[in-house]
Amino acid sequence: MSTESELLEDRAEELFEEAPCGYVSTRVDGTIVQVNRTFEAWTGHERGDVLGRVRFQDLLSPGGRIYYETHYAPLLQMQGSVREIAAEIVRADGSSLPVLINSVLRRDEAERPRVIRTTIFDATDRRRYEQELLRSRRREHATAEQLQRSLLSGSLPETPGLAIDVFYRAAVKGTEVGGDWYDAFWLEDGLTVGLVVGDVVGRGITAAAAMGQLRSAVRAFAGTGLGPAGVLAALDRYSRRHQVGKMATVVFAQLEVTTGSLCFACAGHPPPIVGNPGEAPDFVWEGRSTPINAYPDCAPRAESCLSLGRGGTFLMYTDGLTEHRHRTDDGLARLLETVAAGLDLPFAGFTGQVAQALRDPSEADDVCLLATRLS
Repeated sequence: MSTESELLEDRAEELFEEAPCGYVSTRVDGTIVQVNRTFEAWTGHERGDVLGRVRFQDLLSPGGRIYYETHYAPLLQMQGSVREIAAEIVRADGSSLPVLINSVLRRDEAERPRVIRTTIFDATDRRRYEQELLRSRRREHATAEQLQRSLLSGSLPETPGLAIDVFYRAAVKGTEVGGDWYDAFWLEDGLTVGLVVGDVVGRGITAAAAMGQLRSAVRAFAGTGLGPAGVLAALDRYSRRHQVGKMATVVFAQLEVTTGSLCFACAGHPPPIVGNPGEAPDFVWEGRSTPINAYPDCAPRAESCLSLGRGGTFLMYTDGLTEHRHRTDDGLARLLETVAAGLDLPFAGFTGQVAQALRDPSEADDVCLLATRLS
């Protein structure tokens, strides 16, 4: 009859051999001296073929072998252990097994390195999960960008004496687009045009959907003859009632093509730029108020009016053009200099040239510009 110690010994052996992870023991130079059955089953390398004959690093992919020599082994010597190192073991049939490796360096009584104990976990499911997660994020980004662009699609107003130029670029980094938008539409065919640039708080499909709701709401309110300040006030009420677009920033303008009369209102948005012939372009700081639905009881919305001369340009944009995380210079000042340098160039492509000069490729924010010129 087996004693209790013999039973425990049998169980320990069974636990080692049939563990849910691979076990490998090596000499300090990496030569394998012990493996369990789990390791054999996962890799196809039988112990008789590797014990005393093969170094553990020789079973790794080429990149893994380099990492073993340059990082893994030195770290073991310095700190005595390494945790969750991602690698690939080349199976006996030549296929790759993604694994996570944990190793401990054992020393003798004289503190001399003696043996390396390594546990190996199959990372196939983890890698599959990570790849699917990445694909899912890419799909979400593509869906949000497609939704965003579909909401912005449509022809721009055209009539003699009026030119409109637009630049729009969705975020190119990360997994989600933002909520920047623009719009231009007739309030009176051939006579008065509505111009809008806005930015919704948030990112992804939610922001794109909110942007679409606000864009439609602005068109509807503008069509009732409210005027710029009235449109923004109505947008406040719409945002509170439907819980959409809170803290969005918007600039809305109405331009009479024949007279050049331009009235606008700015809800927390970066100031527009006006450049008339013979005058240096400048920011317009009038007609400003807080973002949409910023406070329960918003003060009356302000608006301002000016005259846009023949050959004059009115530019609206989002803050992705001027605010950069990795720059410390004055983005607004650079924008004004860039606009001044481009006013004498052909108007077609004007906004793209401004964006090209200012937009930091390393930034992930959306960028939107809408420029109007009378001729």
